[in-house]
Amino acid sequence: MIYFQSDYTEGACPEIMERLLATNMEQTPGYGEDEYCRRAEELILKACESPESKVHFLVGGTQTNMTVIAAALRPHQGVLAADTGHIQVHETGAVEAQGHKVLALPHAEGRITADQVKKACLAHKEDASFEHMVQPAMVYISQPTELGTLYTKKELEELYRVCREEELYLFVDGARLGYGLAAEGNDVFLPDLARLSDVFYIGGTKVGALFGEAVVIQHPGLKKDFRYLIKQKGGMLAKGRLLGVQFETLFTDELYRKVSDHAIGLANELREAFRKKGYAFLVENTTNQLFPIIADEKLAELGKKYGYSYQQRVDENHSAVRFCTSWATKAENVKQLIQDL
Repeated sequence: MIYFQSDYTEGACPEIMERLLATNMEQTPGYGEDEYCRRAEELILKACESPESKVHFLVGGTQTNMTVIAAALRPHQGVLAADTGHIQVHETGAVEAQGHKVLALPHAEGRITADQVKKACLAHKEDASFEHMVQPAMVYISQPTELGTLYTKKELEELYRVCREEELYLFVDGARLGYGLAAEGNDVFLPDLARLSDVFYIGGTKVGALFGEAVVIQHPGLKKDFRYLIKQKGGMLAKGRLLGVQFETLFTDELYRKVSDHAIGLANELREAFRKKGYAFLVENTTNQLFPIIADEKLAELGKKYGYSYQQRVDENHSAVRFCTSWATKAENVKQLIQDL
């Protein structure tokens, strides 16, 4: 079986495994207070062109999302997100288990707009019973989105402007950020995210690392006591240097960009092959997630050899599914899939 169902089916890129092995027997302080984490933070802040930001390393995406949101919100507040957002659909209610409601907004190809956020805030304030309702206090978006689409710099600027006007935090989930940075047509880069958000994270789990995410905090109000919440929410690794080693490696010699470029290059080959063979897509994008619409009979045939993720039914005889490429995808496997289409 050849798996295209996600971008985290393999372990870690060889450079990281080699570095982990080379440093395996070193003794360092725990909980991220080691030299590897310090150097990784320096490299990330340099790449973000944001020396005043603060970087923290957490073990995974769900822990990161619920920790950041818990740090930002008071008990009566909630977070606005697309109804396809990861915190709304694929985290088993982790945010709501912390006592904060996800306020879902209808998506357009995975994105929400500044206008939607503005209207949601006005609807809350203009309701006579607003004090009996959850107060919007944060906007959560993903770059790329769950449908592999991207926010443009203009869209991000508009969202950030509305968040400033309405006194909302803007939080960007970057679990697949590397693949967004490498995608054709992308115009949002690390310095833009540092300038146009209050907090975002750089995904490692899905972009070459064994595990781990790097949270980059700009807003002063979120920096204070953040480590208390990392510990409380289960995101702090005792052997924290394992995270530092991985992110130091990813941000040395542009490895993060190189592994992302690899995934995007193969995704583009596969995307073009689907098009040439007459397949339509549920949504068009340029990242590493492809959502072709395929006849159920053909899917049953492909499923004998290839792993993919089911997305949704399109009509009586067709379904949209997801094929992912990653830092580890083999060119020969993409070639074989193209032949078998």
